[in-house]
Amino acid sequence: MTVIIDVINDSASTNVPGAVQLQTWGEAVLKHLEAQSKPLSLGLRIVDEEESAAINLAYRQKDYATNVLSFGVEIPDEIVHNLDEIPLGDLVICATVVAREAEAQDKTLPAHWAHMLVHGMLHLNGFDHETEAEALAMETLETLILAELGFENPYKAEQQN
Repeated sequence: MTVIIDVINDSASTNVPGAVQLQTWGEAVLKHLEAQSKPLSLGLRIVDEEESAAINLAYRQKDYATNVLSFGVEIPDEIVHNLDEIPLGDLVICATVVAREAEAQDKTLPAHWAHMLVHGMLHLNGFDHETEAEALAMETLETLILAELGFENPYKAEQQN
């Protein structure tokens, strides 16, 4: 299964993953989801903290910058049938928050970027972490996908406490 990722870097950061990395990480997620007959498309916008905070406030009523925001899309089947690609939705990732979290959590920057893309894509596919059971299911799948990509368990430190 293929995902076509349209990246817009509206942040000042130049230390963001390249297209090949993002493609690899995105397709690793798709291996674990229901197969689609057409390629999926994903919008990825990379922003700075000010914009992340504004979007988070507007859509979630939370007044702070966050690492990743997911915006799903629902398209009727009769329209999807006529499309060349199936839109998955959009992710907004804050480059400075991701960098700060990676350092604070003693993770490599690529490992944390991969985690944010995987996490966001799972949200777009209906996964959530509102309850303990949902969180366990989502974190288990995230950990599996990241391990397949060669990254450590992103929740290891939390699970040891």
